[in-house]
Amino acid sequence: QVWLRESGGGLVQAGGSLRLSCVVSGRTFSTNVVGWFRQAPGKEREFVAAITWSGGVTYYADSAKGRFTISRDNPWNTVHLQMNSLKPEDTAVYSCARSQVVDITTTPFTYDSWGQGTQVTVSS
Repeated sequence: QVWLRESGGGLVQAGGSLRLSCVVSGRTFSTNVVGWFRQAPGKEREFVAAITWSGGVTYYADSAKGRFTISRDNPWNTVHLQMNSLKPEDTAVYSCARSQVVDITTTPFTYDSWGQGTQVTVSS
């Protein structure tokens, strides 16, 4: 079993930054990819960014490119999402998830373990 726990959410003004963290624990040996997703009220969950467990490959949604950076802190089994130039439309609950699929995917159903999520609110 794998557990994921997010932290770092909060309230920030537009143009500000936040750094989310996701600690992965348990039987992590079967983890190939860790992704970040977000869900705003009344909207479907959407892919934000993902990174291979080795840390060598990253992939971003168009909405995140140039503003967000995903990285992995290997010794601590932690994946970070640095979010800069935040916009009100970035407001959502952000969740991390792990996938056993070899390649990075953007569809939620390919991720089999999820954290509880952390709220990010960007004020205008």
